[in-house]
Amino acid sequence: MGYLGNQLATVVVSIFAATLTWLYFIMPDALHQLLLVSSMVTWFLVFICWIAQKSADYAHKYSHTEKKSSVSIAHGSQTVQTIATSELNNAKATFTMELNGLHDTVKLKDGEIDRLKQQIASLETLVQIEALRAELANLKVLASKEKASKKK
Repeated sequence: MGYLGNQLATVVVSIFAATLTWLYFIMPDALHQLLLVSSMVTWFLVFICWIAQKSADYAHKYSHTEKKSSVSIAHGSQTVQTIATSELNNAKATFTMELNGLHDTVKLKDGEIDRLKQQIASLETLVQIEALRAELANLKVLASKEKASKKK
């Protein structure tokens, strides 16, 4: 928190509003309406700035605890970095093992897909062979009927 308790914007706008209000009393009557509206708007901005800072202070819950020395902060950051590095290495090893397992599973699935494609191709061939046999049988029946009709 600064010297003004983080209310610098409020103070600046307040000074501007006070200046406009003071000008209202010393300027000619032709400018009174303009200065009246301007001063009302700036006093409203003062209120908005004040409320916004109070809200920010409440949201962040500023505390007046003493800051740690730079030595303890530097030591803490090294510890965090060491822990983070070891955790990252462990996670990397775990993910690598899982990835290798997935690669093996994908290879098995690819082999199974190839085998099923071969079976489908052979079944299609068998269906074509059976269709040709049926057609040949129909032709034999028709030929025998023609022979029988010619003999009569």
